[in-house]
Amino acid sequence: MFCKMGDLTSAREVFDKMPNKDVVTWNTMIAGFSKSLDPAMALSCFKSMQLYGLEPDSVTFLNVMPAVSKLMDVLICKSIHGYVVRRSFDASIYNGLIDMYSKCRSVGVARFIFDRMFGWDDVSWEIMMAGYIHNECFVKVLELFDYMKIMGLKMSKVSIVSAIRAATETRDIEKGKEIHNCAIQHQIDSNIAVATPLVTFYVKSGDLEKAKQLFWELKDRDCISWSAIIAASVQSGYHEEALSLFQSMLNEKVRPNNVTLMSILPACAELSLLRLGQSVHCYAIRNLIIPDISTQTALVSMYGKCGIFTSAMTIFNRMMCKDVVTWNALINAHSQFGDPHCAMKMFQKLQESDISPDARTMVNLLPACAILNDFDRGSCFHGKIVKYGFEFDSHVYIALIDMYAKCGRLSSAEFLFNRAEFKKDEVSWNVVISGYVQNGHSREAISAFYKMKLEEKIVPNFVTVVTVLPAVAHLAALKEGTAIHAYILQMGFHSNTLVGNTLIDMYAKCGQLEYSEKCFNEMCNKDRVSWNAMITGLALHGLGHRAVELVSLMLKENVGVDSTSFLSVLSACRHAGLVEEGKAIFSAMYEIYHLEPDSKHYACMVDLLGHAGLIDEALELINTMPFEPDAGVWGALQSACQMHSRVEIAELASDRLVKLEPENPTHFVVLSSIYSRSGRWTDAGNPRSEMKETGLRKSPGCSWVEVKDAISCTPGG
Repeated sequence: MFCKMGDLTSAREVFDKMPNKDVVTWNTMIAGFSKSLDPAMALSCFKSMQLYGLEPDSVTFLNVMPAVSKLMDVLICKSIHGYVVRRSFDASIYNGLIDMYSKCRSVGVARFIFDRMFGWDDVSWEIMMAGYIHNECFVKVLELFDYMKIMGLKMSKVSIVSAIRAATETRDIEKGKEIHNCAIQHQIDSNIAVATPLVTFYVKSGDLEKAKQLFWELKDRDCISWSAIIAASVQSGYHEEALSLFQSMLNEKVRPNNVTLMSILPACAELSLLRLGQSVHCYAIRNLIIPDISTQTALVSMYGKCGIFTSAMTIFNRMMCKDVVTWNALINAHSQFGDPHCAMKMFQKLQESDISPDARTMVNLLPACAILNDFDRGSCFHGKIVKYGFEFDSHVYIALIDMYAKCGRLSSAEFLFNRAEFKKDEVSWNVVISGYVQNGHSREAISAFYKMKLEEKIVPNFVTVVTVLPAVAHLAALKEGTAIHAYILQMGFHSNTLVGNTLIDMYAKCGQLEYSEKCFNEMCNKDRVSWNAMITGLALHGLGHRAVELVSLMLKENVGVDSTSFLSVLSACRHAGLVEEGKAIFSAMYEIYHLEPDSKHYACMVDLLGHAGLIDEALELINTMPFEPDAGVWGALQSACQMHSRVEIAELASDRLVKLEPENPTHFVVLSSIYSRSGRWTDAGNPRSEMKETGLRKSPGCSWVEVKDAISCTPGG
């Protein structure tokens, strides 16, 4: 009784006072300790039982095996195994051995026992499949499933659940459908324990409609099934759908638990829905849902990703128990959405605690090095990764490649990529393609895309497409762009908003504005970026009036404008020379929409005013800036002065530019040109003399030309 209540202290007191203890008494005590937080006591009790002179029976072993599994002690596994072999036990003990070895990460030994059993029962198959699942040997699970089908064995619910989980993890859609049909044949598909992982399988396979159909057909939807479909939707990127399901769950009066909250909070974070995340937090407090460590970690992550680090730190500091996942959540939030310097400080505090960093910690820290462009610190972390033995973790290895590429060390990134011992997948190829694009190696990026697809036979995903299309746009390689567009249609990626946005940008930069507009008009799920990309495309083609009209339509459609929207339309006004419209839009930005213009907005306005000959007004605007003008602002003024031969103001702009960018030869060349146009030939020679003294040389311009399926670089004269 005391053991079942979890009061092991009272149970032990009664046990110790008993004058005569039989096998049943010892078994009860061992079972109680096995379920406790101190499974080592179960082993101690098991040894004491034998010293007491009693022979363990099958129940004794079945009770002690869970304790060994918790301790993950292979040596004890072998001792118990030897004891069992020397005596005659039924199949249940051998099933227990399979389970114990599997949970101790010795699944090979478990399979050895399974293969040599005389007469498998349903439980044997279930435990072996579950053991493979526990050890992430998903292909082996599917092999056992196929073997059971060949032998004509009846599938149990547990076997079907293990098989569908394996199909989900391997993304084997056809096998998953086959398992679903098997569940239908055995008339267990409507069982909630089977239907729930089936729903998860279809969500993660991208067939959301099928998943929803199965889910709504369930008669007894409980908290577990709701939590499963919400979690699967979030993990598969269907964040809005997850929020809708959560609302439906509440409408059906199903009480969420910690698993539900832990699943829905990341959706709030990904969509930056802070108020909704706060509402979920309040719901948990009002309904007395005591958050466990996983839910608290999800709250820390949600507040951090929404930029509310005060709340994130409050929850973090109040947590009585933190694990490395909690630290990683905070480090990741600082690294991706806050101050990367704070991510480094949190790592120092983690090292000072009694918790050791794991591979995920390194994956979270390396992007902070990339954001800071801190190659030295990144190299230091590389050393720590080797020290901790994380270099064989593929996620860490890929993060290292990404860090080196973003820090401008492309040769180091290529070296790591080429010597990688793990099997390269689409993620690793995406990182290296992204590295080429970020470092301006567009031709190499396109070449890597085709090598991945044609030579390595790896299927590019939508992220690959989104990554490589900017390289196509940079080279204005229309033929490559249309080929990739055909691949997008073939793979069904055209409905993805990110892909659509990148296509709009690519076609505009390749001079095919009509295709950009076609992609924009055919998009079903336009977001703010879609509108901004189309406005930018119109701007590139000098269609200022149409860009302004599109912004007006954007506002009518209740699409929230942001600073990028204003930058795009100001750029359009600049290209079209729409001075008054540009002034009105710039004023509306901070007066109506309460958005603070940054240096790019000011540079755009200076360029607009300057090209219209309003040089003095442009200089006045610069003088009213609430922060120091950067090279982009002064460069726009210098360019305007060159156009309108305003030498005095050009000298001022050039002086500031040389101080900001002393190693940029363009500023000297432009000032020399302005002097020449004004007939000041003596002064025209001075900037070029300064260039020679400092060893600066202007790189010649070049044009990209696509000839006979090849992209060539033609230097300017």
